[in-house]
Amino acid sequence: MQDSPTVSIIIPAYNEEPGLGPLLEKMQKEGYCSRYEVIVVNDGSTDKTAEVAKRYPVRVLNHEVNKGYGASLKTGVRKSNGSLILMLDSDGQHDPSYLDKAIELLSEYDMVIGERGVDSFQVRNRKGGKKLIRMVGEYLVEQKLPDYNSGFRGFHKSILLPMLHLMPNGFSFSTTSTLAFLKEGYSIGTFPIKVEERKGRASNIKFFRDGTKTLLLLFRIIMLFNPLKVFFPGSLIFTLAGLSWGIHGFIVFQRFSNSAIILVTLGMLLFFFGLLADQIALLNRKKN
Repeated sequence: MQDSPTVSIIIPAYNEEPGLGPLLEKMQKEGYCSRYEVIVVNDGSTDKTAEVAKRYPVRVLNHEVNKGYGASLKTGVRKSNGSLILMLDSDGQHDPSYLDKAIELLSEYDMVIGERGVDSFQVRNRKGGKKLIRMVGEYLVEQKLPDYNSGFRGFHKSILLPMLHLMPNGFSFSTTSTLAFLKEGYSIGTFPIKVEERKGRASNIKFFRDGTKTLLLLFRIIMLFNPLKVFFPGSLIFTLAGLSWGIHGFIVFQRFSNSAIILVTLGMLLFFFGLLADQIALLNRKKN
């Protein structure tokens, strides 16, 4: 392994004993382990994930307890030596041969994403939540989103590090990083990939349990990237409704009703709360 590799490949792993071995075997045969720094972050696994990783010429970083997908990626980024960061899943879904294309595109773009084709495997019961997040994300950034939650992606470390405090510890790291790069005006390149069905255990993400997490993620994304996009329309609706009701009451009953005053006041409060939230979000996104 090079002393100061220009590329670090980060693989988060939690109880991925069946899928991790074949992935690292393929990466070793194709020379990635010798050309680049490969980091496996063992996220408090209770199976033999760490033992499998140690059989190969890779760096193994261990969490004592399970911290989450995003936390594992953040550990890998902070401990990495490369100026370019590549990420892929440890469950056998991603073909490491796509790494060459990702590295090539990083000479032109600030972020690259492996965009899953129609022939890629996807869990059906997640499609509704993904569609909702995409709609909200595109409304906030005012442009079409690439494959925002694809786990196969690459970054320039110098750009990602100042944003790392914005990234969640959970499964929404990919979504948040995509929106953060777009919101800050960085360029994103995409390339087609085919994703296979995961090997080993079933996915940790469950429809009902993670439905509330998806809703919380939507609120978090809104408040982090563009709160005025929500507060201003709400303010406008309540203000106009209050004025309309008040004018109607004045014409019919010769008085401006209390309910109309409440609606107008609520509209004004929402507007000023939106301004305040927008300033807080701007400070929160500010680079270190």
